[in-house]
Amino acid sequence: MTLFPTPVGDCLFIQLRNTSAPRFGLLASCSSLISALVLAGAWSLPASAGAETLYKLKTTCSIKGGQPQDCIVEAINEGDATIYTHKIGKQVQKIRITDAPVSMSLWDPTSKTWVVLNSAGARFSTNTICFNGRDLCVVNPNYLNSVREEKTEALAGRDLVGVKFSRDGRVSLTCYDEACEGVK
Repeated sequence: MTLFPTPVGDCLFIQLRNTSAPRFGLLASCSSLISALVLAGAWSLPASAGAETLYKLKTTCSIKGGQPQDCIVEAINEGDATIYTHKIGKQVQKIRITDAPVSMSLWDPTSKTWVVLNSAGARFSTNTICFNGRDLCVVNPNYLNSVREEKTEALAGRDLVGVKFSRDGRVSLTCYDEACEGVK
């Protein structure tokens, strides 16, 4: 794991990343981008023994296309998954991302189960990542900038990266820029 200082406003956060983890191709770069950005529900869901907090970030989020609100994002490494908890006022949303295979799901506090996401997208010009359309969006310029720096060749000249997920939560389609316009 490598520590990456991540300035946010007047605060400095430390982000941990496993730089030795193998990631290949454009899908991997999108998965890496989308994985790092996120949200989820059930703040009261207990962390398992051995869970490791990767970072906390004060930023802005929106729900269902609503107005941006202050939020706190916490990333926790739990075994083979990273759980991103977004606390927006009194509301909490969680997203679970696994690397092998890459998949994403949203915690449903009512059924107490993980529900597969339909889509995710990141727009570099606004530093925004959204899940299931605009159901949940988060602004995270520092991470998107670091992703762009790490994936310079794959993301050169790109503004929008979109990902669709199959029923099992795995990436089934990746699109860039205007190619994402026809993808719903």
